[in-house]
Amino acid sequence: MTELRRRTFLAASALASTALVLPPAAARALAVQVRSVDELRRAIAAAGAGTEIVLADGTYAVTGSQGIPVQSRRGTVSAPIVIRAATVGGVTLTGDRGFVLSDSAHVVIQGFKLRQRTTFDIPTSCKNIRISRNDLQFADVEGLNWLLVRGDSTVVERNHFHGKSTLGVFLGVEGPGSAGMAVGVRIARNHFSDHTFAGDNGGEPIRLGLSGRSLSDAGAIVEENLFERANGDPEAVSVKSSGNTIRHNTVRSSLGGIVLRHGNRSRVEGNFVLNGSNGIRIYGNDHLIVNNYVEQVSGVGIVLGSGNVRDHKPEDSPESRRGNDAPDRVTIALNTVLSSGTAIGGESQRTLAPAGCTISDNLLIGDAGKTLVSMPFQQGITWAGNLLWGAAANGNIPAAGFTRQDPRLTTTGIRHLTAASPAINAAARTYSNVTQDLDGHPRTGRADIGADEYSTAAPLRRPLTAADVGPRS
Repeated sequence: MTELRRRTFLAASALASTALVLPPAAARALAVQVRSVDELRRAIAAAGAGTEIVLADGTYAVTGSQGIPVQSRRGTVSAPIVIRAATVGGVTLTGDRGFVLSDSAHVVIQGFKLRQRTTFDIPTSCKNIRISRNDLQFADVEGLNWLLVRGDSTVVERNHFHGKSTLGVFLGVEGPGSAGMAVGVRIARNHFSDHTFAGDNGGEPIRLGLSGRSLSDAGAIVEENLFERANGDPEAVSVKSSGNTIRHNTVRSSLGGIVLRHGNRSRVEGNFVLNGSNGIRIYGNDHLIVNNYVEQVSGVGIVLGSGNVRDHKPEDSPESRRGNDAPDRVTIALNTVLSSGTAIGGESQRTLAPAGCTISDNLLIGDAGKTLVSMPFQQGITWAGNLLWGAAANGNIPAAGFTRQDPRLTTTGIRHLTAASPAINAAARTYSNVTQDLDGHPRTGRADIGADEYSTAAPLRRPLTAADVGPRS
């Protein structure tokens, strides 16, 4: 897909995602009230644009191999087909299968407690499906991925995924064939909690692609999600595709961090990573890592990885595609990393160094016995304008790439600049593509160092809590 076509498609998808909300009652047919799974199946089979189907509160066993079919049902942007519980969380569906979608568009599934034993699949034959305000706690089956999105312009919003101790992801995004990706997926305001798989990997809350799909542009937006006790994998958000945006999420008290594992041209912006084990880790090319706030991570706040391959290609073997692509032309700027094991680090276990990367205007503060920068490969990195402070050792950051000065931050909560901070208007570089700071305040004039642009106004964004996300938010 050309860049112009991709941008046009994503703009249309974003507009459609905004428009895909429940229209007023006057714009819909009268709601169809149902009180059994069989009645629900019949109502769905007869549904057309604007139909709203409401299942009475209660617990229902879904029997039979067909589950609850949603086949060849097509709503419109202004008149989606809505299938919902009478009250949010009031309907529990049990059994091997729940909703089974095929060849459908503009369908909303809302308000259910889903307790099935098989994957909930949004196949490639479906478009503009919205999964909203559901509680997902599937059977704890080894290797079971809970929600798999393969259809374009799917919206997954305000759901709660929780309670898994076995191999498998909460939410995976894939696409057509063995190399494609669903395009224009939006994942927003969800709560991902309590994944406790104890293996080395394979328990990600979100896996956005696979190694064989990494060169496909997905254009996904993952925003304003909360991850708590996401301990099933070192990667809470595992990006394995290209052209994605990961922004304004909160990762708290988790093993997992935000990882660009495969793919190119993604933007990681304005995320909070707090009191966990891993921060942000990067492989691949042309990424922008900006305005993120990482505090009290026991490992490394931001890792610029190394590679055993340079630049994945479509003709690569599957084994090569699984390799780590050394970062090229990555910008790590205007981030704040506090009280972590190491603020910014690299990797020495692979031989290919980063190339053409920039680490600039970050605010790094560390405690006694810690190191602020530990970067084994220096030749492919330009350092500029970073501000260091605290009892931690500077590490091997080049002298020309930083100053050491008290940034004069606030002392409680998320630590912001005060009026006397030397970080104000002190950035060494300009960032025309960064218009806001961590809090949602505008970046004006010469940028301030770190994730915060000094302001006396109240933050427009803050770390998310359980009350901000999920079915009842």
